[in-house]
Amino acid sequence: MVDSLGDSLDRALEGAFTRRIPQSAQAQMKYLVKQLKGTKAVAEALEVSQRTVERYVAGKLKRPRRDLRARIEREVRKRWQPQIRAKARKKAASTDGLVVSTRARFGFTAAPGTTDDARIRDITQALPPVFADRLFTARDQGATEQQLQQIAADGLAQMYFRANNSRAHGLGVEFTDVEHIEIER
Repeated sequence: MVDSLGDSLDRALEGAFTRRIPQSAQAQMKYLVKQLKGTKAVAEALEVSQRTVERYVAGKLKRPRRDLRARIEREVRKRWQPQIRAKARKKAASTDGLVVSTRARFGFTAAPGTTDDARIRDITQALPPVFADRLFTARDQGATEQQLQQIAADGLAQMYFRANNSRAHGLGVEFTDVEHIEIER
């Protein structure tokens, strides 16, 4: 299964965290109860009973099953250090940009007589802040994985294949069969 581009964007921002997330199930539950202002909201977010949340907070339950542990950690990560996350996002979208590493099939639509057969390529390319901003904005507006991949493909087409629009004008790039895609700050 290919890792989601949206998850990769989240991990890129998590690289800016200054503290580790709480490690124990009890500490994570306490954090979620504080953030969501009550055990009922946490229970709904994690799809468990309110009583289960209360048991974790009290320390009566200590080791959640694997799927619940993953949901707890995902919810904590989503809310952890929001100001640090916002700062990292602003910096990527205004000055730093992002680095995209991918292994995917790239095909082209170009002038007659050129090689346009699609083939698998491994590409690592820095994208300018404008593409970082487009990716984060689309992610916040609920864009699908396909839409996020299209924005990344547009950035790779401009920066890698057209060398920041200094060559291969009018080259259209198709981005399919994604085997791997990772975003870094």
